[in-house]
Amino acid sequence: MSIRFFITIICLCFTVAVRAASILIPMDEDQKNHLKAYGITYWVLKNGQEADWLLNYRGGSFLTAYSQAVENECKIRGVSFEVITDAQVNTILTQISDPQVNMEMVKLEKAPKIAVYTPKSKLPWDDAVTLVLTYAEIPYDKIYDEEVLKGDLPKYDWLHLHHEDFTGQYGRFWAAFRNAPWYIEDVKSQEAMAKKLGFTKVSQMKLAVAKRIRDFCAGGGFLFAMCSGTDSFDIALAADGVDICASVFDGDAADPNAQSKLDFSKTFAFKDFKLDMNPGDYEFADIDVTQTRHVDRTEDFFTLFDFSAKWDIVPTMLTQNHDKVIKGFMGQTTAFRKDLIKPDVLIMGETKTANEARYIHGDFGKGQWTFYGGHDPEDYQHVVGDPPTDLNLHPNSPGYRLILNNVLFPAAKKKKLKT
Repeated sequence: MSIRFFITIICLCFTVAVRAASILIPMDEDQKNHLKAYGITYWVLKNGQEADWLLNYRGGSFLTAYSQAVENECKIRGVSFEVITDAQVNTILTQISDPQVNMEMVKLEKAPKIAVYTPKSKLPWDDAVTLVLTYAEIPYDKIYDEEVLKGDLPKYDWLHLHHEDFTGQYGRFWAAFRNAPWYIEDVKSQEAMAKKLGFTKVSQMKLAVAKRIRDFCAGGGFLFAMCSGTDSFDIALAADGVDICASVFDGDAADPNAQSKLDFSKTFAFKDFKLDMNPGDYEFADIDVTQTRHVDRTEDFFTLFDFSAKWDIVPTMLTQNHDKVIKGFMGQTTAFRKDLIKPDVLIMGETKTANEARYIHGDFGKGQWTFYGGHDPEDYQHVVGDPPTDLNLHPNSPGYRLILNNVLFPAAKKKKLKT
């Protein structure tokens, strides 16, 4: 009996040791909910546990030490996972470390503190980033002009720019919506805030905000923007000290020589662009291709570039996906003219047939930024007043995965983020 009991104890200990090795969260086609898998990984980090991001291994899988709490959380959130032994982990790591294999392991150490620059008032459209953060159960704070100018940005590691107009032209919605109650209220609210903060014009306030965001990135922050938050940000920086707003926006005429006074050395991504000075047009400049592109919806896709996981770790992280061909989607800023992108900017995704960039990245000071064209990866042509996308219907969205790659990006061990 004693020998049998001893053998039973040994077997039980061995079983527990095997079971308690690691949890692999696959990110290939075996994953039932790719978007919530990012939330699980964030949750692991938030609870003081480290995780490994296995770049290019089964779609960019995540690996963490086994705990019953992690297993339970995966089950609750509907995320596919595998409990694997130390021997299996070693086999995976050996495969990844092979210099002939385009894979790498990046250690994720700390959950980044996230802020979304978004208005407090409800506008008749939704933001893809806040939708997916909420769906993935990743916590974030909402901040806007007052918080930025008060100096709150250094509290955060990662900042997203909501569908926004940093030029002070109220999103160029004047032609179509100037009589709409929401537009009138937005103008009133913005003007009141500008006055409260000591500015005579909304454009001056927005420029000050853009410069604080620039400084946040220069100091080591991670910046992510979509749709008009991309080009309007750069346009505002280039037009520092120049009035580019028509009288319908700020009460006086724009500088007739505004174009020649732009300083492209101040921008993050774009150069040599031409302003659109007609207040009735929906575009800020010729950076965006929305009005000129001729791409049928059935053929609207963009391709992610392949990068060396061992040498180009940053873009490899940002392009992790189970699908390298992503459905296109439109926005006020849909995609970027490639000839207006600065030569040191990295293009990570492009629509080859249209010669346009969709997903770009760069360094600024000690920080890094990513611009992603389009409004909503699962709503091809989202218009003002449309209902928000239900991500329960798109748990495996490759387009939304690109957003979440950026969310986890600041969690990586810092030496891995050097480009």
